[in-house]
Amino acid sequence: MAHIDRLTVYPVKGLDHLDVEQSRLLPGGTLEHDREFALLDDGERVNAKQSDRFHALSTTYDPETVTLRVTSPERREFALDTESGRAEAATWLADALELDSDPRLDRRTDLGHVDRQSMGPSVVSTATLEAVAGWFDEMTVESARRRLRANIEVGGVPAFWEDRLVGADAPAFRAGDVNIEGVTPCGRCVVPSRDPDTGEPTPEFREQFITKRRETFPEWADRDAFDHFYSLMVITRVPETDRGKTIAVGDDVELLE
Repeated sequence: MAHIDRLTVYPVKGLDHLDVEQSRLLPGGTLEHDREFALLDDGERVNAKQSDRFHALSTTYDPETVTLRVTSPERREFALDTESGRAEAATWLADALELDSDPRLDRRTDLGHVDRQSMGPSVVSTATLEAVAGWFDEMTVESARRRLRANIEVGGVPAFWEDRLVGADAPAFRAGDVNIEGVTPCGRCVVPSRDPDTGEPTPEFREQFITKRRETFPEWADRDAFDHFYSLMVITRVPETDRGKTIAVGDDVELLE
């Protein structure tokens, strides 16, 4: 049976993930703690698109204490619930990421610093991640998961299940008692082409990805909804009436035809 297999948020944009058992939908339509913090340089968000040094950092985040812990390349701890703690973290991160700027670490608890401010969580199926991992030698499912950075992972469905959520007459789906509507396929940037541990680029990643995506594009998807084949995952929207509700790992998933 289709179900939510995993819920993942990224508390500091560009840094490591946090798997959660449940998550509340914020007033802005995103998952609580997702991209809650971001480095801003002259108002622009800084992430791994700008610096591959993000991959050299190993971090954890504690939502209860609002604490960011760096475990590599050195051990540091920052209290992000205070301006002074965020300023200290921003200074350290700018140095670690070798940024030629003086960014600040901004916090947004109503929406988060997601790229598409009018949209909500990203969705992919576990089977899709398994398929993508099979396209590349020595890539694991966990590596594919960390490269693609989805919020909601759906189990019990075939690969590329999420592609049906966009296009003409596309269905929405319900997870628990939360309705979720597909909005747009997620065009990929340079980040998925890098090893998530080392930042090293996978040779010919984009070319291989596009070839395999074209070959495996599902018959149930609306090709006109996709601008190109270098896309994977669907960005969704949660209706305002369902914001404030909670979704959880294990919730049944039902297509709303």
